[in-house]
Amino acid sequence: MVPALQVLVSVVGRVALSAIFLLSAVGNKIPNFNGIAELLGSKGMPAPKFMLLGAIAFLVAGSLSVILGYKTRLGALLLFIFLLPTTYLFHDFWNLSGHEAMEQNIQFMKNVSMAGAMLFLVANGGGAWSLDARRRPSVRTMTLEEAAA
Repeated sequence: MVPALQVLVSVVGRVALSAIFLLSAVGNKIPNFNGIAELLGSKGMPAPKFMLLGAIAFLVAGSLSVILGYKTRLGALLLFIFLLPTTYLFHDFWNLSGHEAMEQNIQFMKNVSMAGAMLFLVANGGGAWSLDARRRPSVRTMTLEEAAA
């Protein structure tokens, strides 16, 4: 891939991957705070308002971090941690049957996929066009000839 195109694709990928988390916090969890806290309580979550505040903080900080490519690994880790209990509590297809079980299985697998993408970012960082890349000096990679010598 052409380096300029690779850089652009990296940024677009980070934005596309993180948009769902930011929009979930800003468009749903914050405006519907009390209702969502009640839902968390009904699912057995202890201290639901406190946990929801933490979830919102993880969603906003994590998604902005990944979008900007600033401390990308930490932001992706926050989103990964958010996905673990969310996936288990809200997409429990194993407790359902029929069409509802199938729908929740799809949502469960969607979250597993996003969790995998977050682990990929934890391992690899935000890419060349990230604030992280601008903060550290460039590292020269060894050529095959140098490695073989």
